Amino acid sequence: MSQHRSYRSGSMLAAKRNVLKRYERINILKKQGKWKEGDRVLGLPKTKPV
Repeated sequence: MSQHRSYRSGSMLAAKRNVLKRYERINILKKQGKWKEGDRVLGLPKTKPV
């Protein structure tokens, strides 16, 4: 029988997410120089998770 997800250790829980929050996408775009203050926050281009 397999172990329930809630009983796994803390290191197993930190998986790489493939969906980013808006503020995370803006931070990535800022680092790439593709977004500056005052730009629209809706309709952001796609970014790959780091």
